[in-house]
Amino acid sequence: MPPNESPSVPPSESDPPRARVAEARRNRRKLIAVATRAFASGERRVPLDAIAKEAGVGIGTLYRHFPTREALVEAVYHDQTERLRSGAEGLLAAHPPARALRLWMDLFAEWAVTKHGMIETLRAVVSSGKLEYGRMREELVEVVRVLLDAGVAAGDIRADADASDVGATLAGILAVAGAPEQREQAARMLDLLRDGLRPSAASD
Repeated sequence: MPPNESPSVPPSESDPPRARVAEARRNRRKLIAVATRAFASGERRVPLDAIAKEAGVGIGTLYRHFPTREALVEAVYHDQTERLRSGAEGLLAAHPPARALRLWMDLFAEWAVTKHGMIETLRAVVSSGKLEYGRMREELVEVVRVLLDAGVAAGDIRADADASDVGATLAGILAVAGAPEQREQAARMLDLLRDGLRPSAASD
């Protein structure tokens, strides 16, 4: 633990075990949520004590959950990736497939903005082998495939749309327009991608 930083007071030993576990889970969720917003703000090196303060916990609580910055970044990355997976299901249940796909692209853009703010640490995590980036990429391509298949079945998406191609195009768009200040440009580019996936585009 860094010097001059005192740990937060742990839950009382007299608290019921379930209460302590529930409190720990709430603190973990708050820390991940605050870290996600902080990384998406555009600041390249957000102080961990600022994240703990915003989450309403002591720095010691943060370090108990995430001993290093890398551990926190890894947790945020996993959380955001899971939101992409589960978000597709919810969007398909609530919207026509083509609309669901476009809204999911916005979720993907938010994920990219968050990743942009933690890219240096994320690279270190990937290099260490703790994060299987290739496997996660495959899982996200599978989410794109589910969205495309639903759109093709509904007649909203061209039948020759390939999930790997669409995933690579999404990644390319957000590689050049993934910073927080480029949100409007990214939205326009995602609209172009959406329009290119319409059935009418295949016959042009």
